Amino acid sequence: MVEQAESARRPPSLARAGGTMAIATIVSRITGLAAKVVLVAVLGLGMVNDSYTVANTLPTVVNELLLGGVLTSVAVPLLVRAQQRGERDGESYAQWLITTGGVLMAAATVLAVAAAPLLTALYLGADTRANTALTTAFAYLLLPAILFYGLSALLSAVLNARHVFGPPAWAPVLNNVVVLATAGVFVLLPGTISLDPVRMGEPKLLVLGIGTALGIVAQSLVVAVALRRTGFRYRWRWGWDHRLGEFASLAGWVVLYTLISQLGMIVTTRVGAQGTEGSVATFTYAWLLSQVPYGVLGVSLLTALMPRISRSATDPDSREFVSDLSLGTRMSAVLLLPISALMLVAGGSLGIAFFSLGNNGIAAADRLGATIGVCALGIVPFAITMLQLRAFYAMKDARTPTIINLIMVGFRTALCYLFLATTDPQDLVVGVALAMSLSFVVGALVGQFWLSARVGGIRTRRTGLSILRALAVTAVACCCAVAADAAISAALGTTGVIAGAWLTLVVDGVVVLAVSFGGLLLVKAPEMEPVRAALQRRR
Repeated sequence: MVEQAESARRPPSLARAGGTMAIATIVSRITGLAAKVVLVAVLGLGMVNDSYTVANTLPTVVNELLLGGVLTSVAVPLLVRAQQRGERDGESYAQWLITTGGVLMAAATVLAVAAAPLLTALYLGADTRANTALTTAFAYLLLPAILFYGLSALLSAVLNARHVFGPPAWAPVLNNVVVLATAGVFVLLPGTISLDPVRMGEPKLLVLGIGTALGIVAQSLVVAVALRRTGFRYRWRWGWDHRLGEFASLAGWVVLYTLISQLGMIVTTRVGAQGTEGSVATFTYAWLLSQVPYGVLGVSLLTALMPRISRSATDPDSREFVSDLSLGTRMSAVLLLPISALMLVAGGSLGIAFFSLGNNGIAAADRLGATIGVCALGIVPFAITMLQLRAFYAMKDARTPTIINLIMVGFRTALCYLFLATTDPQDLVVGVALAMSLSFVVGALVGQFWLSARVGGIRTRRTGLSILRALAVTAVACCCAVAADAAISAALGTTGVIAGAWLTLVVDGVVVLAVSFGGLLLVKAPEMEPVRAALQRRR
């Protein structure tokens, strides 16, 4: 019995934990992609979708400002340390976090709903082409989801600290299913959403707003049930916790970090909203879709690595810390570069294949695809930046990531306003996407040098060689895909645009991924050793 109890508390292997989350995340991303495709088909890429997208962003913004960023970055390391001091200590600390965080999020929800018109004005500005009144109406319906975003993040942090990774990864699937059902009901209802004037009681508006919010409620319930099944029992725990000082010293910097991020998001939203109608929705969907590979591979790797990094960061001997950090950086680059390259090469085809449906034309879908391709440039540096961020937090340093984020947002803001002054409104959304991607390149470089100086070297040379090797191989793959695209274009001409987009997307996918990963195997990239070993065992 003792051996079984110890086995239950033993953390799962990185491969097992990462594999479990990867499967759940793949399903989550597929259903999420389906939900986005359906929403774009139903709402189009115009004013209504712009308004809905901005309003749907507001609950996540408030949640991140108050709690979400703190939990994903600071709470897991502190919960892990509390667990190391004993099961009772870990549970009491988790109860205190849930009580304090839940009350904070409930108060924030009430205040945010009351301030919905102010939040809308802040994000859209005076020069927007979105509909401010419709955005505010959606905001009133969607902002109550703040409480459930917060609860989902709180309970997921507790589960992760207990080495339970599956349910938080599966929970968004139910959210996506609810959104798909909401879109179906929206289509079946007669009439349209009125823009002038906007009527709060319209059935279509209510269904879309309330249905989207119910998806977040369902997601938080899945996580709550999973936590209870681990044996955790919640009770209210008020008052001062002796670890509050440690939490507050880190959380203050994380809140500042998140505030800087949201100021950057306000800039990108305001600048994008001055482009053509639908630019805000186009950028938002493109960025979210470009994050699918990171969500499947990067988040799974990061979530599985985080408890290990948190433990090794407390050890005076930093070899384990450096090893885990180097591994995470190299694996992120090697796994994500080929997929990033595919989205860059096949972005236009992807947009036309998936989004030239319903209320959208080829031109709007092609612009969305081009924006996806530019956003894909930032996938690898974004993944590396997120890993570096968690490494600093594991060392109880929340100040340095905040400074790095300030550098990134300052760089991004300057580029956005440069593109606003020099770019045609129709192409402005692509400029905003490029500014976002390049800002993460700057962040990854600054973070790498800062971490290296902090711990006396983090195998930068080895990491750089791995990235250069992967870049060279994916460049060859991209050249092969471009040649294949030219052949397809010559064969099809101007006929069958959508069919041609699907054919190009499939061919590009096969060529880029096969040449990239096959090339990495041929050059004997160390990061591909587990795959090479598995293939050899099958011979």
